[in-house]
This record gives sequence, C-alpha cells and structure tokens, in this order.
Amino acid sequence: MELRGKRVKIVPMKAEHIYNVKKWGIHENPLLADYNLPQFSKRELENWFYFRINKDNQKYYSVFIEEDRMIGYFGIKRIRRLFRDAVLGIVFDPNYVNQGYGSETLEVFLNYYFNELKMRRMYLEVSKFNKRALRCYEKAGFIVIGEYLVEFFDQEIDLTNPYFLKEQSSFVIRNGKIYNYIYKMKLDKKAYLKERDTIGKSKFKNTVKPTVE
Repeated sequence: MELRGKRVKIVPMKAEHIYNVKKWGIHENPLLADYNLPQFSKRELENWFYFRINKDNQKYYSVFIEEDRMIGYFGIKRIRRLFRDAVLGIVFDPNYVNQGYGSETLEVFLNYYFNELKMRRMYLEVSKFNKRALRCYEKAGFIVIGEYLVEFFDQEIDLTNPYFLKEQSSFVIRNGKIYNYIYKMKLDKKAYLKERDTIGKSKFKNTVKPTVE
C-alpha cells in the first residue's frame, strides 16, 4: 500500500524507517519534550518498533516528502474490526510542523481509512495544551467528546516556565503531583463525508497501490 498527496507519501512503517527520527529536530517547548525522539538510542527505537508492529490490533505508517525524507509517522491503534473503529496517534518532526504537512497527511489517510478500509469512525487523544495539534484535528473534522486527567510525564517541570504559564489552565496540581487534561476526540464516517461534500473535491489526489490487508 502507498498513498500519495500533493507533497507527502504514506507507506507502512518498516524497521529501517525508525532510524530516521535520530535526524529530527528538538521541541523547544518543554511541554512537548516527550516527543523529542532523537534522544533515544538505536536499541530503544528498535524495541519501540517491534513492540508496536507485532500487535494484531494496530498498524503504523511512515510519512515521507521529497528525497525520501521521513518527516512523521502515525499509527491506528486499538483496532476493533467488528465495530470498524480505531484510535489515531500521530507524531511529526518539529522541523516540519506548522507547514500543512499534518493536515495533508490526515486528509490523504482519512480518505483511505473510510473509503478503502471501510471503517466507521476514528478516535484520538490529545493533550489540551497542544493547541497546534488540536487545530489540525478540528480542521479535519474531529470533535471533542470528553476529557480526563493524567499524570504529566515531567513532574520536575519548571512551573515558572513561560510555556507552562501560558497553558496553566490545562494543568491541575493535586497533592504535589502535576496532572494535565487530555481531550478525547472523534470523527465518524458520516460527518467526514458531509464535511468533504461541503468543501468539495479534495485538493489532494490519492494514489493507492493495492495490498493484502
């Protein structure tokens, strides 16, 4: 399987792809430090890959641009074939955010997900403080259907940091522990098709090479 947009190419993730993240940039925002993948060793990346690929209920894909540069990856997890839904997770090289690649990747893949794979709905979970990602998902048609608190990954974060102060409403401090809000979002096929009818024919042309699912 290969999907193509105007600028991106989406293919199933292979073991050799994961080493590309060692060349990615680093998030300046400490709230996103958990996504600074270059800090991981090759062994850690290999373990990450095989742990995810060897599960029947999830699939991972790599996102490439010109000169076969890998700029992102995403997975559909917790796939429920009976209910025809899954949970999306997506990560991009910080050097390529805010350039429309995330929106293009979503549009290309959602067309495949709903029309070729015949899925009925897609869910995702995103931190409330991740405003850039929220805008991208809302643009694609996702809506917030709930929220919950989780323990923040960095309990030692500087609470006077400007990034933290700007998103302070996204956090709760209880009994000396820091928690952040997570939004649960959903996009169902009916709403997706209605949105596409509203905006007209997609500006991204998909090319799908058949594969055995």
